[in-house]
Amino acid sequence: MKQRSEELSVSVGKKEVEQPSTNWQELKLRRKMKDSVPEEHLYLGFSHQYGDGIFPLHTSISLFLLSYCDCKLFKIFLVPTGENADDQLVTKNLLHDLEVSLISRHQLPLVVQSCCLPAVVVKDGKFCRAGLSVVLRHIIQKTYEADPSKKDVLELLGFKKTCLKACAEVSRWTRLCEISIPLAVERFLTGSAEQCQSIPPDILELERKLGEPVRVHNDDKIRRQKLQQQKAGAKAALPVLAKEAAGEKTVEMREHPLPSLELSIAFSKLLVQEVSATVNREPPDIRKTKTSDLPPLDHVFAEGLYFTLADIVLLPCIHQFLVFSKKQGTNLLNLPLISSWYRRVQEVPRVKKAADKCNMQLFQLPELQSTPEEQLQNFFLVPNELEEEHEDSHFIGGPRPTMTKLMESGIEAKFSPHPCPNWTLDWNGLPAAVSPGEGKMSRDRALRKQQQLNNLVAVVKKLAKPGDVIVDFCSGGGHVGIVLAHMMPSCQVVLIENKELSLIRAKDRSDELGLNNIWFIQANLDYFNGTFNIGVALHACGVATDMVIEHCIKAQAAFVICPCCYGFIQNTVKFTYPQSHQFKTILSYKEHMILCRFADQTAVQLPPERRLIGVELGRRTYF
Repeated sequence: MKQRSEELSVSVGKKEVEQPSTNWQELKLRRKMKDSVPEEHLYLGFSHQYGDGIFPLHTSISLFLLSYCDCKLFKIFLVPTGENADDQLVTKNLLHDLEVSLISRHQLPLVVQSCCLPAVVVKDGKFCRAGLSVVLRHIIQKTYEADPSKKDVLELLGFKKTCLKACAEVSRWTRLCEISIPLAVERFLTGSAEQCQSIPPDILELERKLGEPVRVHNDDKIRRQKLQQQKAGAKAALPVLAKEAAGEKTVEMREHPLPSLELSIAFSKLLVQEVSATVNREPPDIRKTKTSDLPPLDHVFAEGLYFTLADIVLLPCIHQFLVFSKKQGTNLLNLPLISSWYRRVQEVPRVKKAADKCNMQLFQLPELQSTPEEQLQNFFLVPNELEEEHEDSHFIGGPRPTMTKLMESGIEAKFSPHPCPNWTLDWNGLPAAVSPGEGKMSRDRALRKQQQLNNLVAVVKKLAKPGDVIVDFCSGGGHVGIVLAHMMPSCQVVLIENKELSLIRAKDRSDELGLNNIWFIQANLDYFNGTFNIGVALHACGVATDMVIEHCIKAQAAFVICPCCYGFIQNTVKFTYPQSHQFKTILSYKEHMILCRFADQTAVQLPPERRLIGVELGRRTYF
């Protein structure tokens, strides 16, 4: 089962649910990290240059953000994918004011060699950030820390600083921006002449997204303002219409239309101005209007009203697509919303300056008429992986009928005593920083965590051999990985976590213990490309457990996993449920969801009978 390797290799997982932390906590931890290490290295892939673009497009996107932020905090290295890269050509033509060096892949730090680029690592350190979104978000944070006056840069992270934070394995929007569109454009540019005449489905998906109503924080208030503006405009138009009916000459109103409320709000924020609010109280007819009757908000930028990191990611991709389409004579009439977005992004302060630094020659597109929704659907069919399709007819509802259905098919939960009840660690004899109580949790929770670790660590110790690479997926604050690294110094332990603050806390505990056999990677699953011997995951939430299992199987690695949060299991871009062939022949998607939801009902405050149902269902969910 296990595959041995002397080279450090890593793997990643993702906890689906994250509790937002306060800004002061985040800044305190990040500044502590910053003060301890003076320099960070940014590694970007380089395959070739085409026109004014640098490929892969993840590299173009990263360099564009650095230019937009005017950030010179990183030492930048390009890692050629081939052997024919011209050092002088690359360093001369890439950027005007950023120093860029070439480095071969075998010269990368060990912690980076098992990650897909882009990646950022502390010089001579063991803390790596890998993957486009993670790296871009880090660049923004570092820029703001160095110069807190750049509030507009921090605003790129969006509401609650969550823009492109959800992992691409779960979030369709993150996957579209971070993976699907860059790949679609790269394939479009290298496709045959016939393929270049049709618009890639992922581009059409973006067009469709830009046509959806915008949902933002406090949108009721903004939508009421829009309704009031619409009524004011209609009222102003009545005298003009009356004069036209009487045959009098009038000035065409369309020459001086009222500015869009959405545009006013969006650009007021970009210019760091207060959005003008209605001084007087809303009229009664506006205030009493039902939310369902309020006008929807239109997109100004990719995620809605405000310019965010998503626009930074999309601009180099869409620019290359439009430039190539223009040369090939591709019909763009079906992309009026993308065309409008491309024109509007160029009006954002510092975008054109950043484009000039990157040698991106932005151009103006003509106004295009909006495409009817039904016509757009003829070009692109919405993926139905997440749809429940025809399963409604098979839904019988409730946990008991579902359990009965399983038992009738020979599937039932079986309880057995603990195989090794004496498995336990001498917690009193271990350094304080090894204990999960050091991870800032309550005493009762720390005791339960110790009991869980007793079991996982005992199994891993039976499996591991000296020199093995052990990956702690969804590591959180490092409760599993730190214990393993401390108790098995002959093994290499890698902690993988998407949430930066948790990983920083884990590194602080590791530094206190003086561990030399542990590495830290902030990344998502899609950016792993190494090998390992044993995969471990304690409470990888929902679908993350399936991702970890799949990854371990592909790597031919042993795995020791304890799942949790069954209630968060649902169809994603990577997985559809039920997973097993046996369950698929018995249960519909909705029936499987019933299992998942009730499997979480095991809290001690629940009635015993209901708690027992949760335990039984929990044992079946991962059948």
